[in-house]
Amino acid sequence: MDNNEQEKEKTLEQLVIEQLKTIYDPEIEVNIYDLGLIYKLEISTTNEVRILMTLTAPNCPVADSLPDEVMEKVKAIPGVASVEVNLTFDPAWSEENLSDEARLTLGMM
Repeated sequence: MDNNEQEKEKTLEQLVIEQLKTIYDPEIEVNIYDLGLIYKLEISTTNEVRILMTLTAPNCPVADSLPDEVMEKVKAIPGVASVEVNLTFDPAWSEENLSDEARLTLGMM
């Protein structure tokens, strides 16, 4: 199976997650997916993507730009019909949200 066939085999959810992993928190230098900033990812049968996310703090310097970046990068994935990004601070983000990969990167393991 060549790379092109492997890409076709990936689900839209996998492609969205890969794209989310290219977006980094500028203060922590870990991608937003492994930071645990993505609370919910839903993809409808018509490829409409809904993302519920948070920030590490309500006064985060990228509070205005990060949700827009998420929307634009996910919208660029072939096959995505639409993208809706909603921001929440309930529950508040905590270090417990970090993936094992993020903990390792940050020297917390």
